Amino acid sequence: MKHSLSLAFVAATVIAGALPALPARAADMPGQAKRPSPSYYKAPELPPFDWSGFYLGANGGYGRGRTGWSDPAVGADSGNFRTRGALAGGQVGYNWQIGKAVVGVETDIDWANINGASAVGGVCATNGGGQCQTQQSWLGTTRARLGYAFDRFLPYITGGFAYGNAQAVQPNGTSSSTRTGWTAGGGVEYGINRNWSVKAEFLHIDLGTATFMGAASGTPTLSVPITDNIVRAGLNYHW
Repeated sequence: MKHSLSLAFVAATVIAGALPALPARAADMPGQAKRPSPSYYKAPELPPFDWSGFYLGANGGYGRGRTGWSDPAVGADSGNFRTRGALAGGQVGYNWQIGKAVVGVETDIDWANINGASAVGGVCATNGGGQCQTQQSWLGTTRARLGYAFDRFLPYITGGFAYGNAQAVQPNGTSSSTRTGWTAGGGVEYGINRNWSVKAEFLHIDLGTATFMGAASGTPTLSVPITDNIVRAGLNYHW
């Protein structure tokens, strides 16, 4: 009996001494290994917007100008008066991007309904006593563009060659002259995606002075200067 009690005591002592080690061993088991923290998905960075390549688009806007009639043959001058009206058309161009700099060339042609006249009821001696009226039915430009790309935003300056017509409305009919001159201005373009962009720009256009046959003098001495300030928006497709 005493021998059995002794064996039972020894067995209990061994079991009690082994119990504290069980959690540590359990923690070391392969199935209970500590899992790493979850990693979060990081979207890949998009490449910088590239402005290089050909583009084709449409535009529309509004123009305001200044003109006047002068005919030294009759010693008459209408004084300056305003012209204004809408315009719409299209453009085509090409860009080269070098780092952040964008260099390009663009040509455009617009239908225009820009017109103005001397004061209503006023006497315009250069027109035989009637009202002096100037019209423009089309204009265009061929320009260089220089911009600095802020990824999808492209502010730019521009300048170059301008062309268009000038019309003098007289009692004996409307005379028309095709004019050339210069233009300068600036704008900003935004890339919606790789293929589409929108732009807004301002241009000052100077077509010099047109010369017409004067209704009052009967001589080709009627001088009509043509200048315009136009503001327009456009949409371009790039490829």
